[in-house]
Amino acid sequence: MQPGKSREQRWKEEAQFFDEQAAKEAAAIQPVNPLVLERYGKLQRRRFNKENRFRILGDLRGKKVLDVGCGDGLNVVTLAKLGAQVTGIDISPGAIDLARRRVDINGLTGSVRLLCSPIETADTQDGTFDIIWGDAVLHHLIEVLEPTMVQLRRCLKPGGMMIFSEPVNFNQTLRRLRFLFPAGGDFTPDERPLEPPEIEIVRRHIPDVRMRWYHLFDRVGQFIIPNHQYETASALQKALVNAVAFMDYGALSVPFLQSLGGVCVIWGRVPGGETGARS
Repeated sequence: MQPGKSREQRWKEEAQFFDEQAAKEAAAIQPVNPLVLERYGKLQRRRFNKENRFRILGDLRGKKVLDVGCGDGLNVVTLAKLGAQVTGIDISPGAIDLARRRVDINGLTGSVRLLCSPIETADTQDGTFDIIWGDAVLHHLIEVLEPTMVQLRRCLKPGGMMIFSEPVNFNQTLRRLRFLFPAGGDFTPDERPLEPPEIEIVRRHIPDVRMRWYHLFDRVGQFIIPNHQYETASALQKALVNAVAFMDYGALSVPFLQSLGGVCVIWGRVPGGETGARS
């Protein structure tokens, strides 16, 4: 957070940014493609970031999931379609409206609750959720990461799991090079990739935290399949993206190369219940 900026000002700026993003996406809402459910419900290949997250979570039927920073509701719908009872929280009224429309068009009203609120003040009960899911949200909350993690752990059941996918920066030289090969998109004023001090904050709340690195080579995937529409891509496009993902996964499985990854899946269980997590 920029010096002298109040949390209310930060909330306003974040909400305005994501309201504008939601307005751009409003015309594209449609029922979830069955191929999406096939991919995240059954394929669950380790080499793909999001597929691997669903593999780590396992069977979602009957689980209560909190989607933190749920945005337009795409993950909310996917989680609910795979059997979870989902609560989605986002600071943006526009995003929540978009998520609500997505939930309605997919016939999931009975499985989803949506809240428009800053995460720090969200109306959630203690010990409610089996899983907390966050997709590129913590790096927007760096200045309030400690109280955010306290809040999230409070509403998680003993033994429950947190799982996040976040941009990370463990190599300053490589980060400067990445600016020469940008991923595109707009950014909010206060966001930046997580660095080692933020990972240590997460570790204080998830003592058995695990990390899986991505995004060394797969940035080129955006040029192979624009807009990341993998499910509807051609066989050739999928083959090329699969090859890049294999290289990415293999290289970032080598310990001394892991700091070159630009995105990291971060997960683990809080103490008090089942301690195992799928690796």
